[in-house]
Amino acid sequence: MTSSPGEQRRTTVALLRDAIDDHDGDDIALDTLLEPLRSSAFGVVLLVLAIPNFIPVPIGIGGIMGVLVIVLGLQMLCGLEHPLVPGRLRRKTMRRARVLGFLDRTAGVTRRLERWCKPRMGLLAYRPWSLLTGLALVILGLLLSLPIPFTNYLFGVLLMAFAFALIERDGVLLMVMWVVSAALLVMSLVFSNILADSIQQMWQQVAHYF
Repeated sequence: MTSSPGEQRRTTVALLRDAIDDHDGDDIALDTLLEPLRSSAFGVVLLVLAIPNFIPVPIGIGGIMGVLVIVLGLQMLCGLEHPLVPGRLRRKTMRRARVLGFLDRTAGVTRRLERWCKPRMGLLAYRPWSLLTGLALVILGLLLSLPIPFTNYLFGVLLMAFAFALIERDGVLLMVMWVVSAALLVMSLVFSNILADSIQQMWQQVAHYF
């Protein structure tokens, strides 16, 4: 997202709010949200996928969102410059009030991200470095799809960070997120091994008494 010299830079959230305000009706389609940031569509789709992590949603929605994040990551791994979003999904509508509520609820996070983000080392947002972003999104999608309690907000913030980094072409933030994603994967593997060992030991103790 760039602006000409002397023109005040419009933030990502401001552009999204403009798109919502300019749209009549109680519902708004994904395609309408994508329009003002069409050149950064991967980031905008990620931002939309982050929404359910900050609002009350049915149990199991994390699995659905996780699969969609995985698909998005795989598209980046395949080298696509723009996400392939099915027409039916593009026409999928969301309540305007719910989207605005999401923007209000995450205002603290988005203000910090917009203050930190700026176009720098922008080449890291493109191939071949975008393959690392795609891999990181596949990792986050896998973790998001697991029934891990009390992690929705965390994954929502991580998705938003990736989204802003892609929209603003912030290579520094992308590098930070690559490291964070790798660390989460390692922590999850270590925790799963510890959990498996604990369950096995507990089962052995129970079996010893019977």
